[in-house]
Amino acid sequence: MKFLTLFLLWCVLFALSWPVAVLAVLLFPFVWLLCLPFRLVGIAVGAVFSLLQALLFLPARLLGQRPRRA
Repeated sequence: MKFLTLFLLWCVLFALSWPVAVLAVLLFPFVWLLCLPFRLVGIAVGAVFSLLQALLFLPARLLGQRPRRA
């Protein structure tokens, strides 16, 4: 569904201004490559925070505290 929405938006852009639409298609891989390191850093930071949370809550879990279900 996300791809279909993106494709329809690109078709509207192509109808309004085809040079900008072609430029967007050509620049998309380069923008994706530039964003990739930031996504990897985000995954690493999330993993570190999960590890810290697990370490901080370990004593309570060992004493029998169960996490609440949201």
